[in-house]
Amino acid sequence: MVALPGLPLVRPGDDLADLLGRGLAAVGGVAQGDVLVLAQKIVSKAEGRYVDLATVTPSAEAERLAAETDKDPRLVEVILSESRRVVRHSKHVLIVEHRCGFVMANAGIDRSNVDPVEGSDPVLLLPQDADASAARLSAALSARFGVPLAVVISDSFGRPWRQGTVGVALGAAGLPALRDLRGAPDLYGRPLRVTETGFADEIAAAASLLMGQGAEGQPAVLVRGLVYDDASRPAADLIRGPGEDLFR
Repeated sequence: MVALPGLPLVRPGDDLADLLGRGLAAVGGVAQGDVLVLAQKIVSKAEGRYVDLATVTPSAEAERLAAETDKDPRLVEVILSESRRVVRHSKHVLIVEHRCGFVMANAGIDRSNVDPVEGSDPVLLLPQDADASAARLSAALSARFGVPLAVVISDSFGRPWRQGTVGVALGAAGLPALRDLRGAPDLYGRPLRVTETGFADEIAAAASLLMGQGAEGQPAVLVRGLVYDDASRPAADLIRGPGEDLFR
C-alpha cells in the first residue's frame, strides 16, 4: 500500500478525479488489480456536502433528542434530516439508520478536518450516494490510465461489542464489495457453508492504517497485490437487511 503524495486540501467543485490522477502518476500509475481507497471526507468536500449549523433551525424533536444526548440541537436536526430513524440514543450517543442504510453514529456527520472557510459553523455530510461517487471516479481514472481501477470510499465506524474505530466501505466500484465463498472447499475439501467476506471493508480497514484519523493528511491510498475475479458488487450489498438482523 502507498498513500498518494501531495494531494491539496479539497474544496467544493474541485475535479477530484484529476487531483487523484496526478497523485497516482506520482507513484508510478496504475496496475491491473489495483484498488484506490479514498477517505469519505475528500469525496464529500468535492461534492460540496457542507451544512452551516448557523443556518439550521432545530425542530421540537431535535431539541428533545439534543437534551437527552447533550448534543447541539442544530447538529441533531441535520442528523435527523440524513436519517431514516433513530436506532439508539443515550448521553453523548446518537445511533441512527442513515438514509443509505448504514447504522452509525450521528449519520456520519462530522466536524473534524472540516475547513472553517465553508461557514461560520460548518459540518460535513456523507456523499449523497457513495456507490455512485465511487463508480464515477473509477470510470474516470480507468479511462485516464487505460487500466481498470477499482475505487473504495471509506469511513471510520465504531462497532458493537468492540472498542475503537475501523475503516469500512461506504461506496465501492470495480470490485466485489461482498464475496460469496459458499461452496468453495476448505483446506480439507469440505465445502464452505456460510462464508461471505466483506472484501471492500477489509480493504478499507487496511488502508485506514495509512490514512490515520487526525492530521496525517493522507486521504487516498493505493492498494496493490489483491487477486479476485468475482463480479463487481456495490458497497450497498454489505448492509444487512432488518429481517436478518437479530439486534434491531
